[in-house]
Order: sequence, then C-alpha cells, then structure tokens
Amino acid sequence: MTGAGTEGPLLVYRDDTGAQRFLALQAKTSVTIGRSSACDIRLPWDERVSRVHAGLDLVGSDWTLVDDGLSRNGTFLNGDRLNGRRRLRDGDTFVLGSTSFRFSDTTRATSQLTTVGEQLVTSASLSPTQRQIVMALCRPYKHDDPYATPASNQQIADELFLSVDAVKTHLRLLFQKFQIEDLPQNQKRVKLVERVLGLGLVSRRDL
Repeated sequence: MTGAGTEGPLLVYRDDTGAQRFLALQAKTSVTIGRSSACDIRLPWDERVSRVHAGLDLVGSDWTLVDDGLSRNGTFLNGDRLNGRRRLRDGDTFVLGSTSFRFSDTTRATSQLTTVGEQLVTSASLSPTQRQIVMALCRPYKHDDPYATPASNQQIADELFLSVDAVKTHLRLLFQKFQIEDLPQNQKRVKLVERVLGLGLVSRRDL
C-alpha cells in the first residue's frame, strides 16, 4: 500500500527502494512484522530483522507494540529498547533492524505524543563533532557483541584528537539533548548508545 488515503491508525515506513509505504490498521486487530512470508509486513531485504520480529496488537481501543524477546537485534521504540509490550501513541517511532516505522493515529489528540516523540532528535540536530563523538561512543557495538560497553572518554578523546574535558562537555550536551541527564551516571552512556542506534542516527555500517 503506497498511498495513505484513509483516516485512523496507520503505519508509515519505507521499503528497500525508498518508497514510502502505508498500512491502514482500521480493519485489523493484529499485525506481524518480520522477514517471513507469513508476516503482514514483510521486510526480506533487512538482514537484521528476524523472521517474526515484532507485532502490533489492538488492546481495547489502543494499539500496542510487542516484542517478547524473540528477535535477535531487538525493537526500539522512541529510541528505547522494547521489552514486552508498550502502548503506541500518535507520532511514536520504532525501529526494527534498519527499518523505521512511524505510528500515526489522527483520531487521537496530538497532546498524546510522548515527550521523546515531541522532541525527537534527528541527524540534522547533531553538530559534526557531536556526531563524531556518538559514533566513537558506539564503536564497540559494531559487531553486535552482547557484552560490548560504550567507549570511554579517553578512548573517544584519543580517536578524535580531543581533550578528555572536551569529550565530557559534548557528552553532557548530548545527555541533555536526549533527555537522559537525570539518569545515574553509570546508565547515561549505555542509554545514549541505545537511543542513537535505536533512532537510526548511527548505523553499524557507520562504525
């Protein structure tokens, strides 16, 4: 389905040719997404997507996004890795592999947008230096190592020929930009990596 032409809840995404696709949800109660030919939305070109990766279920009057841990690379909703089920609101974005989806429901008030959805960080909102820093921070995650940890300030400084203090300053600004400055210190860096990769601001090909 390449044109919207309908009101009510729908999913918007791009296929492997870059064409925008729409899936109207009005007449459905569940949707499966994955590489399998049995899925409602099939992504056979995306090798980072599992055969049955995630699903959407209508619960009462609300659509929910579900990932029960069957997918290898996870599902990221508004930049956060999804565990289990979350209710979707108009404007929410989620990522499977390298494919981004936007949930739209024009029948709902726009005030229902999540805070992260309202202030979604884009590549254009990152300065060149900030982009270099997040790429260096994410570098250990290049090969999907489950035991990877974010690069240290010293490692980032050495790679980019910056001082450690300069790296700290830029990271503080990034924590604020992604609204994670109030997290415990030992969680901020991991959360920043999750947000950056989950929103597709940096892909593993960039690393």
